[in-house]
Amino acid sequence: MKPEGLHLLLVSVHGLIRGNEPELGRDPDTGGQVLYVLELARALAGHPGVAQVDLLTRLVEAPGVSPDYARPEEALGPHARILRLPFGPPRYLRKELLWDHLDDLVDAYLAHARNLPKLPDLIHSHYGDAGYVALRLSSLLGIPFVHSGHSLGRCKKASLLAAGGREAALERTFHFARRIQAEEEVLGQASLVIASTRQELEEQYAAYESFDIRRAMVLPPGTDTSRFSPPGPTAALGRVADSVDRFLKDPDKPMILCIGRPVPRKNLLGLVKAFGEDTELRARANLVLVAGNRDDYMDLDEACRTTWEGLLHAIDRHDLYGHVAIPKHHGPEDIPGFYRLAVRRKGICANPALSETFGLTLIEAAASGLPLVVTDSGGPKDIVGNCRNGLLMNVREPAEMAAALKEALADPRRWADWGKNGVKGVRTFYTWEAHAARYVKAVGRILKRNRKGRRRELTAIRPQGSSPFLKAEWALMVDLDRTLIGDRPSLAPLLEWIATNRDRLAFGIVTGRRLESALWVLRDWGIDPPDVLVSSVGTEIHYGPDWRQDPGWESHVRHGWRREDVVRSLAGLPGLRLQARRKLGPFKVSYHVNPERMPELTRIRSSLAGEGLRARLVYSQGRYLDVLPHRASKGQALRYLAIKWGMPLGRFVVAGDSGNDIDMLTGEPLAIVVSNHSPELAHLEGRSGIHFSRAGFAAGVLEGLQHYGIFRHTPAPEGEARAAFEFPCVP
Repeated sequence: MKPEGLHLLLVSVHGLIRGNEPELGRDPDTGGQVLYVLELARALAGHPGVAQVDLLTRLVEAPGVSPDYARPEEALGPHARILRLPFGPPRYLRKELLWDHLDDLVDAYLAHARNLPKLPDLIHSHYGDAGYVALRLSSLLGIPFVHSGHSLGRCKKASLLAAGGREAALERTFHFARRIQAEEEVLGQASLVIASTRQELEEQYAAYESFDIRRAMVLPPGTDTSRFSPPGPTAALGRVADSVDRFLKDPDKPMILCIGRPVPRKNLLGLVKAFGEDTELRARANLVLVAGNRDDYMDLDEACRTTWEGLLHAIDRHDLYGHVAIPKHHGPEDIPGFYRLAVRRKGICANPALSETFGLTLIEAAASGLPLVVTDSGGPKDIVGNCRNGLLMNVREPAEMAAALKEALADPRRWADWGKNGVKGVRTFYTWEAHAARYVKAVGRILKRNRKGRRRELTAIRPQGSSPFLKAEWALMVDLDRTLIGDRPSLAPLLEWIATNRDRLAFGIVTGRRLESALWVLRDWGIDPPDVLVSSVGTEIHYGPDWRQDPGWESHVRHGWRREDVVRSLAGLPGLRLQARRKLGPFKVSYHVNPERMPELTRIRSSLAGEGLRARLVYSQGRYLDVLPHRASKGQALRYLAIKWGMPLGRFVVAGDSGNDIDMLTGEPLAIVVSNHSPELAHLEGRSGIHFSRAGFAAGVLEGLQHYGIFRHTPAPEGEARAAFEFPCVP
């Protein structure tokens, strides 16, 4: 790491990411975003104001997957590295199946952060799943985060529905409801949203109620002009030409080159149909589809397999043998050659995607001197507008696609001008050096706004004195109402178990009640004071026996919280009735809810975001809504305690029964859900590390402890001590 400069954490969760020969096109999740984050990491690391760039992704260790993806670290060049952390099952999972495991990645990074000399200055998430991770790390560690969506759930869902998809089937496959909810939350909390085009902001992000264009900027990616450049007179293209020409009767005809993943959104089938149905176009040009790598397309995932079945059927139906090339294998080193071969043969680069956020292949083609004919939807419009190197086409009408492709090939002089314009346009608008310079400048403004508040936090966030967490082998953190209490006969055995193991156990209560109310209930039920009491839905932490408040957590959650403005903003919304004053707190605004009249949570969140208010919404039991500081929740408070006092999260056992317990029940802690739980926890059943007890209330907690075999293990070696942690780390 450089002695001075920014430490940036990029987060890109899904797909397979490696620095050497990335397997682009291997599956729907390993495409342009992978290339984007790799090149972004290297470009930022080369900026003089950046000390270190870490690219956080998933460690995968499974048969059929290169051992490269099981390496915890991989250098990307000076001051840049890939950091891989395991979470979820070790096998490779498509991105739609990762949502249940993202809290594990949050916890894994928190553990990793304890060994860093300083925390990152900024987190940059890529795609909705990484946004979920970044938001939670940001709210806990006090680090600002920026977000790039790359693809957005609302837009993809609308596109697939328009193409004839059925909503129920799409939901089962893509989990749109969960993704869109996470994206709404991320867009509402990010310090900055980075988009590649103005159209992306105005048409795609604008579909989200929590999006505020005032906290957004257009910053297009760059391309490596040392790799992508026009062909010289002696350029060796034999290998690439051989892979294409073996399919073609007349390989010297102009090439219509399309490079893209074989997934429905890329609309390769529409391009083949347009080509096959136009006799004149078939006579004038060849079509070359570079659509991932395959040995047997039947071994591909369902989306790719279905796409290839459609492509092969269309090639056969239109009798395109000898007119269409479909190479089976290529490496990253071959991609520049495809563009140069198309230039040599006076061809064009086609992008027929139904929706395209940006289109990295298009600036690669432009840098190579290859003119473009591209979709009129999304980012490609900006590229053609900036570079003046081609045409737009209506990709939903095959005849119009064919007409645009023929027009682009019709005038050799214009074709040559387009090629020159593309090279100049890339140098003007799409270099990584310019991208990095604007990026670092924008980040500097964000950090300047946060520096004053962060300095105040650091004066308070210091571990003081001792804590049972420093000596305990386990921590038991139990929700109060309807978990610990609610059934007196079942409470006594659990209290006896706690008393027996108190010398090896840190015991805490986690509740939605205020401190005074919780203490009164504990006395009424004959429960000895716990070591720590997390109250008001995670917004306050107090330590027994004198109930001193944790000043670090108070300072942390106070950041950006405007309680009175929240109350005023929500005052007129239907279905919400403010609870009694005694149930409110300085960091907790609670409502009784009429679910039939209450607006959707996204609408409430949007109402707050529209006034610049950042808050977390916790809906529970179909009756209550708590509005909290965006950094606070039961789960975040628990993770704060783990980091501050040095106890691994895997040594926390947590128990709960309702929706406001969800984020402490997920992730690395061992979780217990009592049988009398509310319906909103049902979706957690079956997840690893969450035990659903057959017994209710305290008996269910004791059953969970027995299930996990707590204290049936070898104690930690004598003399092994844990140090308290300055939280966050002092830069």
